[in-house]
Amino acid sequence: MTDPITLDNAAAMARLNAGLAARGLAEVPAGPVEDSPTPDEPGHPEYHRRQRAEWALDRWAAATPPRYKEADAMHPTVQAWAARVAANPTTAGNLLLTGTTGTGKTHQAYGALRRIAEAGPSTYEIRATTAADMYGLLRPKGSERGAEEELRRLARVPLLLLDDLGSAKATEWTEEVTYRLVNERYNACRPTIYTSNLPARAVLDEQGRPLGPDLTSALGERIVSRLSEDTTVVAMTGTDRRRDRGAA
Repeated sequence: MTDPITLDNAAAMARLNAGLAARGLAEVPAGPVEDSPTPDEPGHPEYHRRQRAEWALDRWAAATPPRYKEADAMHPTVQAWAARVAANPTTAGNLLLTGTTGTGKTHQAYGALRRIAEAGPSTYEIRATTAADMYGLLRPKGSERGAEEELRRLARVPLLLLDDLGSAKATEWTEEVTYRLVNERYNACRPTIYTSNLPARAVLDEQGRPLGPDLTSALGERIVSRLSEDTTVVAMTGTDRRRDRGAA
């Protein structure tokens, strides 16, 4: 026996739907409810990317000298390298910025580190130092941790900036230290940014003689061989921007 209340409800709904149809307001069939998170809500990939980027930018700011707090990588090749690091650091290779003093190498280097942070990578741990400071740290009594521990930390940090490579006087000791650093990072596929005032390859005169030192003569074949395999080289050109700003 059919429940009369059910019949009454069905009849009421039928009359309601007929009235809506007469007014062009036909019943809209029920569909799935959109309840997935928006980019501003936890659970959405973009929300979590922004959270990672905020954290990484804090790390970048802590490692960056005040002089380069506004640094940005404007060179397209540097931008492309930074994007590769953010996407997959183990396949991105290294970046070598060469050029004479004041052409903006260090600015581009810190700008590249900033762009990697802004991409919101899954991990972001960096160290930035000059070659001269590194050698000072690794000399006897240069660090309370000890030279071996400091070299290990530099070799294993996920992302390293080594500024002014080849600027120190070459000795057997500096070559050995640099080789150990470069070799471990090379074997582990850890991306590194190097800057140098020296050209990547010797500049020759008309008789085929070097016009000056290059990275091979400063660092040795073992090091340059490892750098040459997977390093993106960007030659910075122009006048000394520091002098230009001072004269302005």
